[in-house]
Amino acid sequence: MHTIVQPRGWLRPKGYANGILAEGKLLFVAGQVGWNEREEFESDDFVKQAEQALKNIVAVLSEGGAKPEHIARMTWYVTSNKEYTDRLAEVGKVYRSIIGPHYPAMTLVQVAGLFEAGAKLEIEATAVIPA
Repeated sequence: MHTIVQPRGWLRPKGYANGILAEGKLLFVAGQVGWNEREEFESDDFVKQAEQALKNIVAVLSEGGAKPEHIARMTWYVTSNKEYTDRLAEVGKVYRSIIGPHYPAMTLVQVAGLFEAGAKLEIEATAVIPA
């Protein structure tokens, strides 16, 4: 069970939480890019890569006995803030279809590049599996 931590008087953030309080077993998911299980990019489209990266996170969570609602924190690394913001509605739709209406503490960082050639984003997550 997660509890959202929101300082009194602060505006509620859209699409994420300022803080999450949780207790249980931790599962750390390494940064996932938008490639398939064979480490092949099937698309260079930003939203399709986001969709695949989120699916990859859910696969790792499942293997560790966790569900998307157990995610307490996510960090998104994108190579283009403009591409992210221009397609935010599409990214949000894909996010909700895979993760559901769960919004953990999140950070978004624009980076100059990612290690994997062709990657437009990388997402890492930390899940807390309830005892």
